[in-house]
Amino acid sequence: MYIFKAGVVGAGVMGAEIAQVITYAGLPVVVKDIDQKVLDRALERIRAIYQRRVDKGRMTPADVESKMALITTTLTYDGFEDVDIVIEAVPENIELKKKVFRELDEVCPEGTIFASNTSALSISEMGAATKRPHKMIGMHFFNPAHVMKLVEIIPGLDTDQDTIDSVVMFAETLRKIPVVVKECPGFLVNRLLMPYLNEATWALAEGAATAAEIDKAMTEFGWPMGPFTLMDMLGLDVCYHVGSYLYSEYGERMQPCPLFEEIYKMGRYGEKTGAGFYGYGDQTDEPVKEAIKRLQAEGKVPTGTEFSWERLIMPMINEAALCLMENIAAVNDIDMAMIAGTGMTYKGERMGPLQLADTLGLDYVLEKLQEFHAKYGERFRPARLLKLKVRAGHLGKKVGKGFMEYA
Repeated sequence: MYIFKAGVVGAGVMGAEIAQVITYAGLPVVVKDIDQKVLDRALERIRAIYQRRVDKGRMTPADVESKMALITTTLTYDGFEDVDIVIEAVPENIELKKKVFRELDEVCPEGTIFASNTSALSISEMGAATKRPHKMIGMHFFNPAHVMKLVEIIPGLDTDQDTIDSVVMFAETLRKIPVVVKECPGFLVNRLLMPYLNEATWALAEGAATAAEIDKAMTEFGWPMGPFTLMDMLGLDVCYHVGSYLYSEYGERMQPCPLFEEIYKMGRYGEKTGAGFYGYGDQTDEPVKEAIKRLQAEGKVPTGTEFSWERLIMPMINEAALCLMENIAAVNDIDMAMIAGTGMTYKGERMGPLQLADTLGLDYVLEKLQEFHAKYGERFRPARLLKLKVRAGHLGKKVGKGFMEYA
């Protein structure tokens, strides 16, 4: 099925940038929100993205106007009666999302594909709320959507193959890299990323290192930005909700650091509110430091612990091994998704978590996980696949085979 016209519901940052990506590919898009001011800001955001291209000499002002002319905004569902796909980008609340899709069911043609930009919630559950579960799919863009190349494509239990193929082709039309991922809480990238971000937060709360020290260490490791800079950019409210959801689904190994809730209660959602782990403008990080002192005094976090890059990286590698065991995605797709979705590198080379494990040595990875498991508990329990490979002598690059095979 070819996509000739798209709809976007929710005109916040992600909705606006998804609409920009669609228009950049030359397709018309109708954007809906319940607030005219949000729609106006979305148009300003899209125009600003195009203006930066003009400033760099990559577009002309006339090109911008032709792209902007492809956008229609609405406070109702007018214009959705002939869309081929709708991408939902409303807040991460399953009941709200189901409500939106039930409303869309009443106005969109039978053949319209329903796609959710959710970062963690169940596609199958959303599909069950509609009359077309076979047309329901996840289409998870990464922030900032106009820059990041990865799009996770997540079929639900009832999604048919034509819908999957159509959305993969649509993503390629948008100049994105689609990776089809089996449905699970957090899908692929967020499921792997949250243990890394969570462990950074535990280390901070325990006083093992400062946010700036941890960020510096991880950029030196090879990440484009440190975990706290990243979380402030993504939004601490988003990280808090995703982390809580993953904990409810996966249990103790995803136990969120109590500091997340403290910062969430303070309304420090990151750059968008002028305060997160860091302070922006006239804000400081003193309230975060005070929250850390409270947590330590109340015995909610241990003290006297140590920070190392291994402490943040090993849980992510472990989760990648668990995803492989569950057939969430193939080895190469797991690594490509993390490279394209997070910009992950190691020693200047683009490298995902499974190739990184092979490079470090699976025996070393297992040893560090066992060491951390003894110190910090269930967050570090090694995956059975990792133990199996070590016992079988599949230790990585140094022996020619690990998660991958090497000549």
